[in-house]
Amino acid sequence: MEYRQLGQSGLRISVLSLGTMTFGGRDIFSKVGATDVEAARRQVDLCLEAGVNLFDTANSYSDGVSEEILGEALEGRRDDVLIATKARMVVGDGPNDGGASRYHLIRECEKSLRRLRTDHIDLYQLHEWDGQTPLEETLEALDALVRSGKVRYVGASNYSGWHLMKALGISERHGYVRFVSQQIYYSLQARDAEYELVPITLDQGLGILVWSPLAGGLLSGKYRRGQQSPEGSRHFNNWGEPPIHNEQQLYEIIDILLEIGEARKVSAAQVALAYLLGRPGVTSLVIGARTEAQLADNLAAANLVLTPEQRASLDSASSPVLLYPYWHQAKTAKERLSPADLSLLRPFI
Repeated sequence: MEYRQLGQSGLRISVLSLGTMTFGGRDIFSKVGATDVEAARRQVDLCLEAGVNLFDTANSYSDGVSEEILGEALEGRRDDVLIATKARMVVGDGPNDGGASRYHLIRECEKSLRRLRTDHIDLYQLHEWDGQTPLEETLEALDALVRSGKVRYVGASNYSGWHLMKALGISERHGYVRFVSQQIYYSLQARDAEYELVPITLDQGLGILVWSPLAGGLLSGKYRRGQQSPEGSRHFNNWGEPPIHNEQQLYEIIDILLEIGEARKVSAAQVALAYLLGRPGVTSLVIGARTEAQLADNLAAANLVLTPEQRASLDSASSPVLLYPYWHQAKTAKERLSPADLSLLRPFI
C-alpha cells in the first residue's frame, strides 16, 4: 500500500480509504448497503491487512449508526488508524439540526465522538456548503475544535471553487486552522472536478479524497450497454448519484475499462480506480463495498499501474469539454500556464 501526504499537513494516508456509508442501512441508506457490526469488523480486518489506515464516515449516514458501527468495529485498534467524519447535513427536525453554525458543528462533533468511542477525530470535514452561515463563524468553530484537542485536521467536501478559495482566504486572514483537504466526487464518468477543484488543490496545497470513485458502481463492470441495471444496484433503486448526463460516453468508457481489464486480467473496477490514482492531486480514493469480495477486489487496485497507452485511451474517452474561459486560455495564454492550469489544459495546447 502506498501512503501519500495529505495536503500540506504532516499526515500520511493510504491511497485507498474505507468509506462506511454502507454501514447501518437505515432509511435511504438501505439503498447502498446494510453492513452490520460483524460484517464491518471483517471489512476492517481486510483493510488493515491491505495497509489501509483511514476510515471515513459521517454523522448523517444511517442517522449516526454508521459511526456507531465503525466505532465498535475499531474497538481495541483505534490507535492504529485514522478516522474521518463529517457534519453539516440536516440530522433532525429542529431549526438548528443542520448547517455549519458554531452551535451545530460543536454539538455534532461531540455526538460523533461518543458514537465513534474516541476522544478525537483525525479529520473533521464540512459535508456540504452552507451559504447562510458566515464562513468566519464556521471556520472559527473548526479552529476551536482543533485547539480543544477534539479534532486534529479539518477539510471541506462538495465545495465549489469560489467557496473553497473564500474559506482559505478567511482562514489565512484570521489565523484559523486551514483546510488540509477536500473530499469530492471525481471519476472517469464525470471529470468536472478538473475545471476548478483539482487546480485549486495543486495551487493551494490541499489533498483530494475522492468519494464514489466508481461512480456509484457504474464503472464496476456490472453495467453493460443494452442491458438492464443489475437488480439491487444503487441505480436500479433510483439512488440518483451521480447523475448521468451522457449515456453514450459512459458506455464507451465502460467498454474500454472492460477491454483493459481483460488484457490485464483484472476487474473493470480496478482499472477505473488505478486511473484515478494516477491523476494529479489525488491523495486517496474512498472505497466502499456491500460484500467482502467487492472490497477485496477494490483493494487490489492499489497495486495496479496502467500503461501510458491504457491511460491515454481512457483520457480520450472521458475528456471534459473545455468551458469558457478555459478554451480561451488554452488558445491565448498557453505560454504562461502554471502546473495547476496544465492539469486541465495540457491536452488542449
